[in-house]
Amino acid sequence: MTWIDRALVFSPLDFVAVLVLIGAWQAIGWMIEHPSRKRPSVAMLMDEYRRGWMREMVTRQPRVFDAQVVGAMRQGSTFFASTTMIAIGGGLALLGNTEKLAGVASDLAIGMAPALVWEIKILVVILLLANSFLKYVWAHRLFGYCAVLMAAVPNEPEDPQAYPRAAQAGEICVTAARSFNRALRATYFALASLAWFLGPITLILGAAITFGVLYRREFASQSRSILLTLPGDTKT
Repeated sequence: MTWIDRALVFSPLDFVAVLVLIGAWQAIGWMIEHPSRKRPSVAMLMDEYRRGWMREMVTRQPRVFDAQVVGAMRQGSTFFASTTMIAIGGGLALLGNTEKLAGVASDLAIGMAPALVWEIKILVVILLLANSFLKYVWAHRLFGYCAVLMAAVPNEPEDPQAYPRAAQAGEICVTAARSFNRALRATYFALASLAWFLGPITLILGAAITFGVLYRREFASQSRSILLTLPGDTKT
């Protein structure tokens, strides 16, 4: 079977639905990472707090609290990476049993599509999860870099290297958090892509709902309002 034959298995609406999924995923990511100065996202607000955290760390003695926070962030990225790896393994296992999945779908009156259709739908979920996994792993490594840079900050605030190194640690922390947030978004849209099993219309709805949830959390949530009301929040 050629690629053209495989493509003909899907309807034009299926292709539109996949484009909507990818478009929503990329669009919300761009909006979160490139907001206007008048309406910053939660992610951008938190970036400034991370930079401020590293500046405050210079004069904090001892720095046990800072080490614990970075350790907690590394544990979080490790947990999500491990969970995503398990999900990828489950998806790969499902690829070898698409006939059974097609039979279940037929029993539930979801559809009578051939096994190839289910394989491709599962593959889309796996690809999104793989993207998440790679970003979680990179975030974990960056948080490790951040910990090393924090340890390299001199204990004496008067040392000329203290604040420059703290600023470096802050930027690495911001980069790590950005990678972690991208991984989370890919995970959200991987979950949304499961709606494709019910049809292209449900995939479009799933992508739209996921986009709306992420937009609300970043631009219209209570946590954003709290971050904006704290002193120093205008430096974004």
